[in-house]
Amino acid sequence: MSHSVVVIGGGATGTGIARDLAMRGFDVTLVERGNLTEGTTGRTHGHLHSGARYAVSDKESAVDCMRENRVLHRIAGHCIEDTGGLFVQLEGDSDDYFERKLAGCAECDIPTEVISGEEARRREPYLTDAVERAIWVPDGAVDPFRLCVANAASAVEHGARIETHAEVVDLVVEEGRVAGVEVERRGPNHRGEGATGDTETFEADYVVSATGAWAGQLAAMAGVDLEMAISKGAMVVTNVRQLDTVINRCLPKGEGDTIIPHETTVLLGANDDPVDDPDDYPEEQWEVDMMIDVASEMVPVVADARMIRAYWGVRPLYDPNPESTTDPGDVTRNYFVLDHAERDGVGGFASVVGGKLTTYREMAESVGDHVCEVLSVEEPCRTDEVPLPGSADPSALDEYMDEFDLRSPIARRSGQRLGDRAPEVLDIDGPNPTLCECEAVTRAEVRDAIDQVGADLNGVRLRTRASMGNCQGGFCSHRLGAELYPDHGAEAARDAVDELYQERWKGQRHALWGEQLSQAMLNAMLHATTMNHDANHVVGDEDIEYRAFDGGRTAVPEGSHGD
Repeated sequence: MSHSVVVIGGGATGTGIARDLAMRGFDVTLVERGNLTEGTTGRTHGHLHSGARYAVSDKESAVDCMRENRVLHRIAGHCIEDTGGLFVQLEGDSDDYFERKLAGCAECDIPTEVISGEEARRREPYLTDAVERAIWVPDGAVDPFRLCVANAASAVEHGARIETHAEVVDLVVEEGRVAGVEVERRGPNHRGEGATGDTETFEADYVVSATGAWAGQLAAMAGVDLEMAISKGAMVVTNVRQLDTVINRCLPKGEGDTIIPHETTVLLGANDDPVDDPDDYPEEQWEVDMMIDVASEMVPVVADARMIRAYWGVRPLYDPNPESTTDPGDVTRNYFVLDHAERDGVGGFASVVGGKLTTYREMAESVGDHVCEVLSVEEPCRTDEVPLPGSADPSALDEYMDEFDLRSPIARRSGQRLGDRAPEVLDIDGPNPTLCECEAVTRAEVRDAIDQVGADLNGVRLRTRASMGNCQGGFCSHRLGAELYPDHGAEAARDAVDELYQERWKGQRHALWGEQLSQAMLNAMLHATTMNHDANHVVGDEDIEYRAFDGGRTAVPEGSHGD
């Protein structure tokens, strides 16, 4: 009989741990309070690090990043865009630090190439003329949503159970050890089971917390004191992709000094400000403005783009030496597997803390090794060898492009997202129209996602990117809801559309100036007048105060309504 393990946390590390343990033969249940990527993973900038960013200040993390970068290219190719990266030196930037960066990369086995400012601008014409030289490194962009879903799908294929919308409300502690997890439903799971408020207890031989910034709160349920340093960071999404390369400023410990191309957009970020509560922190306009200002020093056209979305993530750091006088910004980005039996006298329980998205798989392997050691199981890790669903045969993608006649930009992007799953998803009966033009998502992809998550359009969004483009769901959300109606009914479809609206609005409200304000009001009026989805944003006869939405970079002139 296999040992049972409950994994708490549906981000990259949690889904990676579930996959690792399931592949080793454990009976695995993963619980997550919302959708997969609900926490830090869903608020990352998707930077696939080469390790160069840490090659001066944190060489151990740099080595880990480069090693895992290579592994992820083997096992998760359909989640990665090989952009490469440039660390650019602008006029006045330190020559000494540039040379230290080169030396650190060499020491950490990170490939580099020094190029002139002219060559850098040849590769990326929108770079400022102030770039004097640059270091090329093998950075990339990774889709965190696709990556987590692929890990979860692989875990399920190996027998794991995934329970989303199941918030942990208590840990069951018996005779000095954690013996289970009590959850409360925040809604039905992807199989349509359960209802809001239902409770369930999952017994376990071992419990693993992969909850990131929430690790301290989770540990407290077992009477364990686990201090986490939590910081927030703002990121901004533009409506155009001006770059095809990850751009970093070649300076130490900067804020907002990274620009990352993703799909049809560019992400700017991030800053680093301490907060106390990972669920309650201020989202301030100055942070958005600062991201744009810093990025435009490297790529001036960024300031002219329409900012379609701003969002904030929380970054958890664990300091193994909390009594030291180390500057919080210099705390290692490495990870730690904390055995609470050894550390705190509470058995059957471990927390994994620290780390980065790039090293999630290595973190999962370390947790798997630890659980095997504690439970006396001898099974090797195979996650560095077995490709994730969609990446099993990278060469097959071009064949599928030909087989399904995927020559248009929309069809090609579908094939790129699906990888070697393209045949099973795209080969449907009947027409396959585009439901989301901004992100080129077709009905076949949406129906495939609905089969996985049920009546949850935010879950569909995470799997397909539908509603994540320029219009932020303005012209596709009702189409997505229509796909739910045949199997889930009108009420469930309407509720799912409302939840999608709210999720999209979270990121738009801090980028509402100029053209984006006009786009948001167009969306609001379209949905209010055609489907009565106004959510009472106008009360009685009160007019909308357009200027109240516009605290951003370009003030709306007096008398203007932002149109």
